[in-house]
Amino acid sequence: MHQICVFLAPGFDILSLSVCTPFEVVNTGMTKPAYQIKLISECGGMVDASAGLAVHTQSVRACRLDTLFLLNWHNAPQISPKVRSLIRAASSGSKRIAAVDTGVHLLAATGALDGRRATTHWSHTKEFRTRFPDVHLDDDRLVINDGQVWTSTGMSACVDLSLAMIEADLGEDLAKLIAKRLVMHRRRTVSQHQFATVADLHGRTGRVNAALTYARENLHLKDLSVRDLAVVAGLSVRQLSRVFVIETGIPPAKVIEKLRLARAREMVESGEDTIEHVARSTGFGDSERMRRVFLRTFGQAPQTLRRASRV
Repeated sequence: MHQICVFLAPGFDILSLSVCTPFEVVNTGMTKPAYQIKLISECGGMVDASAGLAVHTQSVRACRLDTLFLLNWHNAPQISPKVRSLIRAASSGSKRIAAVDTGVHLLAATGALDGRRATTHWSHTKEFRTRFPDVHLDDDRLVINDGQVWTSTGMSACVDLSLAMIEADLGEDLAKLIAKRLVMHRRRTVSQHQFATVADLHGRTGRVNAALTYARENLHLKDLSVRDLAVVAGLSVRQLSRVFVIETGIPPAKVIEKLRLARAREMVESGEDTIEHVARSTGFGDSERMRRVFLRTFGQAPQTLRRASRV
């Protein structure tokens, strides 16, 4: 039986305990349980959650580690050398380690993510890139698996993380069945574009904000480029790229892409314009190219999103 240990520290986010639910549902439908779930802490005993609840835990010494989960904390806990050693062992050996939201920051602080791909909640990406430059952060994905290390953005995405693990362990068909029992989509979009407040993105200086304003007002230009933004900002392309990452946490080319997608999705779901018009007015050029980008980013075609919006 695969043992899943969920590490808790004072102030953990109670919602992130939802990582346990898909594994529990797997066990209810099997004659022999596939997973054993243990809630652990450094010393065991009661651990207070951020919502005022308290959860009973076992000591880390009581856990036969197969998979270790690091959850989301509102205030990052102080990690002792003993727990740090446990995290490093889980991420470097044959064991599996998973981190959710700010738990990803905790994992990165041990050096376990250096040179690896990872994701975290979109609101923390700027801070994360500054603190952990050796981690290959992909802030557009809900879940990333790099070898034995799994990361997710947090909040409800922790359930997507558990379902992805179940698929890796027991197959896609069972993962789909569990998702159905949880009344959720098995394949939720892997992008955070629709969660991040792209429309509110702004810099700290007039030059960056001028470039952002120009980009928003000229999304209809198919050939809108970073060079165009650099001219507006009065900077070289290299300078602009560096300043954008410092002030917004996102490279300028990625900003253009995010703005296009956000505007296009908003127009698609409003239903006021044809799909072809949306594609032209947001710089995609034609509906087929926009469809391919939507499928890659949102996991659904524009027409599908429009139908869902109408429902």
